[in-house]
Order: sequence, then C-alpha cells, then structure tokens
Amino acid sequence: MKKYLTITVREQMQGMTVEKVLYDYLELTKKQVSRAKFRPDGICKNKVQCRVTEKVSMGDEICICLETDEIQSAQLVLAKIQGERLCILYEDEDILAVNKPAGVLTHPAGMHYSDSLANQVAAYFQERNLSVCIRPIGRLDKETSGIVLFAKNQVAAQRLQEQRETGVLEKQYLALVDGNLPKDQDDIWHTIDFPIKKIGNHPLRMEAVKKSSSAENEKYIAHQLTDYINCFQAVTHYHVLYSTDKWSAIKLKLDTGRTHQIRVHMQAIGHPLLGDSIYNTSTMNREQCTIYRAALHAWKVRLRQPFNGRKIELEVPVPEDFKKYGGFYVSSGS
Repeated sequence: MKKYLTITVREQMQGMTVEKVLYDYLELTKKQVSRAKFRPDGICKNKVQCRVTEKVSMGDEICICLETDEIQSAQLVLAKIQGERLCILYEDEDILAVNKPAGVLTHPAGMHYSDSLANQVAAYFQERNLSVCIRPIGRLDKETSGIVLFAKNQVAAQRLQEQRETGVLEKQYLALVDGNLPKDQDDIWHTIDFPIKKIGNHPLRMEAVKKSSSAENEKYIAHQLTDYINCFQAVTHYHVLYSTDKWSAIKLKLDTGRTHQIRVHMQAIGHPLLGDSIYNTSTMNREQCTIYRAALHAWKVRLRQPFNGRKIELEVPVPEDFKKYGGFYVSSGS
C-alpha cells in the first residue's frame, strides 16, 4: 500500500539538508530514508526527485515515499473464515484493529494455512483493491479472543513495535481464573515476576521458574536466565475485579509478551485460567467449568497514532462465553 509523508519547510529548518529534515522532523530512521532513495520519486523537493544532501529553503515541500503497492502479502491464501465476519473496531490509513474470535489463529500455521485472521484481513484488503503487507502487531493464542492490531505499512509497524516496547501501546486483558482471589480496590495491582521457559521438546507447553531465597535455586535461575532459548524474563500485573468461592475475574496487563505468559503465570500462583486444557488440571475445571477454551480476552488497547501522535483507545465487549459467569462483567468497566 502506498504511503507518502510530506512536510513544508519552516523557518527553523532553513539551510538544513533534506536528510536532516527527514531525520529530525519526520523522525525517520536511516534505513527508511535509504530505502526511499531507490524508489521512483522516492524523495522529492517541490515535486522533483532530489538528493538527500541538498539544502532546503523556507516553503519547500519535501515528500518521501515510504512504501509502494509492490509490497503485498502474496504468500497468504485469500480466504474468509467459515461463518465469521471480520469485526473491524478501528481503521485509518496506517492501522487496522479487529476483534478476533476465540478458536482462530492470528497467523497461518500447521494445517491452518487458509483460515487464520491474517488470511481474513488479506481478503478484506483485496476486496478494497488495496495492496497491503499483513503485519500483525503482537498476536493472540488461538483460544484467546479480543483485539488484534495490524499495521498497514512498514514504518507504522516499526513505530507501533517501539510503542509496545516502551509501554505507550498498552493492552489489557480479562480472564476468569480458578479459585478465590480477594477483590481489589481500584488502584491495587499485583505483580508476577517469574521467568518462563519451554518444557523439553513440547511444542506448546511452557513453565514458570519460581524465584526462591535458596542460594542453590538462585544459582539455577541465574544459569537459566543466560539461556535465552529456554528461559525468558516475563512480568505480568493483575487486578481482581470480582470473586466467588470457586472462581475469580481479573484484568491483566503485561510488561513482556511471552508465549502463554498469562496462562503460565496464573498457574504458577495457583489460579490457572478456567477452561485451560493445558495448564488447569483442577476438579473444578474438569467437572464444573462451562467455558470450553482458556478464558482469556484481549479487552482494551491504548496507543498513539504512529504518525500524528493522536491518542487511540479501543475496547471490545465481554464475550458471550464469559457471561455464563454472571455478574462480574458489570464491574469490568473499572
């Protein structure tokens, strides 16, 4: 999808090079500017292609082509998900936000090469004659419902990823967990800070490495943390919204985004997600649970528009299977 940025030279920019204006005022990286140099009319001054070493004068119009229609997701099968309509929450020229249903993969994988959310998004763009490379910003597990963001161009993707890393882009989740957790006051958050590692050769299962005051265990953890293939830092914050004797409703936010992070961390503190067939082996989950997937929902997202900095806040309703656990969702707006 074509993406151009244009800026008019102001008094304080006079005498700068085109390159300096692109770096300082459009906040582009050297790689982004370098790529544009090799595109037809990639960098222009007053609608004429120019060198980045040229000086600018007040009133000059500088335009850079950040992406062309040649970039697209040709590898994706353009197929819609049977019985599902793409639920668009927000769209502008740089971002698409959709509500992913539970049971759908974010990316094609294994036998699911044509029925992922990315396939559906590719079909949506094709219907509108838009050539867009599909770039999800983060992902959700197959069983998790809720908000997924897609960037429509490479620079938007890079800037949104930076927002994730600095905490400007923040996602909140809702979850139903096994057992009683006391309801929290509005400003109370609890932190789980356990590294996560894979279990042997299992393709999916992860486990938390719990910290201990034991010197021997601390040495073990320090050794594990040096092995980035098997052990990763992971930090989760949660707040209890509603509680019963058998289950609790919580909201969560993450400092890191590891595979199964919320599911593993909640299991580690003795409150695994309801419906979680991998991490919850309790009697309650096997015999009384009426939710048939890990009860996790990407509920809210807060971010900045990657080019103009405008605040964007998105929220999706509580899914229907959560509402079987009546009452808690009335409090979830807190």
